[in-house]
Amino acid sequence: MTTPYATAVARHALRWIDGHRDGFALPADVTDPGVPVDRTLKPLGELAQFSLSIRRATHTADERHRIAAGLLDFAWRQTDGGTLFLDLLRAEPFATYPLEIYAAFAEAGLRHEEFERLSAVVLRTRNWRATEQDPNRRLGILNSECRSSFPRSADTAAALDRTWLAALPEPWAFERPSGYALTHTVFHLTNWGAAPHAVPGDLARYLGTWLPAWTDGCLEDRQWDLGCELLAVAAALPEPSDPEPDTAAGRDSDESVWARIADAQDEEGGLPEVGGRPRNFANCYHSTLVAAFAATLTTERAASPPRTAPLATEPLDGART
Repeated sequence: MTTPYATAVARHALRWIDGHRDGFALPADVTDPGVPVDRTLKPLGELAQFSLSIRRATHTADERHRIAAGLLDFAWRQTDGGTLFLDLLRAEPFATYPLEIYAAFAEAGLRHEEFERLSAVVLRTRNWRATEQDPNRRLGILNSECRSSFPRSADTAAALDRTWLAALPEPWAFERPSGYALTHTVFHLTNWGAAPHAVPGDLARYLGTWLPAWTDGCLEDRQWDLGCELLAVAAALPEPSDPEPDTAAGRDSDESVWARIADAQDEEGGLPEVGGRPRNFANCYHSTLVAAFAATLTTERAASPPRTAPLATEPLDGART
């Protein structure tokens, strides 16, 4: 029963996003240093990334594909055809977020020549390579570099080895911060689910074992955002992981993970990050995007092998098994 519920979750979530696209619109003063990036550029970048991933995973005749393609075009228009990234780069040459957001557009074939020319200069500096980030964030930057056709500024295997996930921690050590760290490690490693074979074997086995229990715990606690990210990880492994924990074997099909998420959506398809019904845009835009992404990845992996897509981070060659 997973696929019908997941398909419904994705379609309803995308309709909500499409109906609330004005919430992603950038203010006229978006480049002002006083305007918070987390409330303006971050949501738009997430819209672009998830829309690209959904468009890539679905067929052109699919409603999900059509909506995702329209949302991606909308996001690109908000950047004035990429000129916004050039303005951001000139204001903050060593900020990483302009490239991280731009990478989704570049992979979609939406590029800005002058931004890339100036970025190439910045990326060759010692300062760019020395900038300190959390390990999973470093993987994201390496992925963004490759998606934008730049050489990687560091070794992917070395960056992966510094992450929480690579240590294969005791499963009972899982908590909210480590959960988001592991999901983004997998997203960056697989280029948002496009290259499942990039997950090393030991990590795939570890995740396949523990993801069902972690996901069940998140959904039991109504942590819908993190729960959906974990479901996306389950669908992004070389062999997709069954999201249902062994403890759920006796449940009715209406209590499957996707049925539980569908029940948490409001009438329009919005999903809160945590708790009850969505209250406002900021409370549910990300979890609704993640639900659409995870549900689409789940249904498409169940239907067929992943489609060929540009691999931003090459499979690790013997560093892990």
